[in-house]
Amino acid sequence: MKQSPYLQTALTAARAAEDVIRRYWEEGVEVRLKADASPVTEADVAAEQAIREVILSAFPEHGFYGEETGRTREEAEFTWLIDPIDGTKSFIRRTPFFSTQIALMQAGRLLLGVSNAPLYGEMAWAERGGGAWLNGREIRCGEVTELADAAISLGNIKTLAQGAGWAGLGRIVAQVNRTRGYGDFCHYHMLAAGQLDLVVESDLNVLDVAALSVIVEEAGGVFTALDGSPIDLEIGSVLAAGTPALHTRALETLRG
Repeated sequence: MKQSPYLQTALTAARAAEDVIRRYWEEGVEVRLKADASPVTEADVAAEQAIREVILSAFPEHGFYGEETGRTREEAEFTWLIDPIDGTKSFIRRTPFFSTQIALMQAGRLLLGVSNAPLYGEMAWAERGGGAWLNGREIRCGEVTELADAAISLGNIKTLAQGAGWAGLGRIVAQVNRTRGYGDFCHYHMLAAGQLDLVVESDLNVLDVAALSVIVEEAGGVFTALDGSPIDLEIGSVLAAGTPALHTRALETLRG
């Protein structure tokens, strides 16, 4: 596929971050807690800096919203959304379920996404109108339309367990064919590749899923918040499905 300068830059930035992450993976890191009690390492900070240098060297007029450095140029038409290591806890515990997330938003609309999981061995990307790709191979969501035939993956369901959403999730789990909990980038890659049919997740922010939403949608899927609203900067939950029909059925079941 032909890649825009934006996507080329995003892929270059993801590879620059991968070099940093692999170095720290070998050397080890010190861990500290942020104000919200979530962990952060030198690898997170250094990887974000590597991404920032690549992107802003190419597009100095663009805004930048990074997990570790916050927002700049909020008035800019284009804003890059970055999570240098989504899954820091996995990185710390030396499991491969972490990734670098890079997305580009123009005036509130997401244009592209890159999701690179170097220790897992997968890089996925997508650009509006260009399809979704995984390790250089074009991918598509599956064709399941009924809950009874669907494989679902759940992630970060703590807030659902604490509130009214738990009952709705229970109704879905009682109907689907198979339930797993792959989590993080992994279940979205699998959804886009047709290996899963439905993902439900809570306790997240836009930097975790902006890139993944473009990948799933370009693979033919539907990606919204749990209430069916479109993704925006305030998103905190996800209902993603491989087909519009399955998304509709899951949303109706959640609502009871």
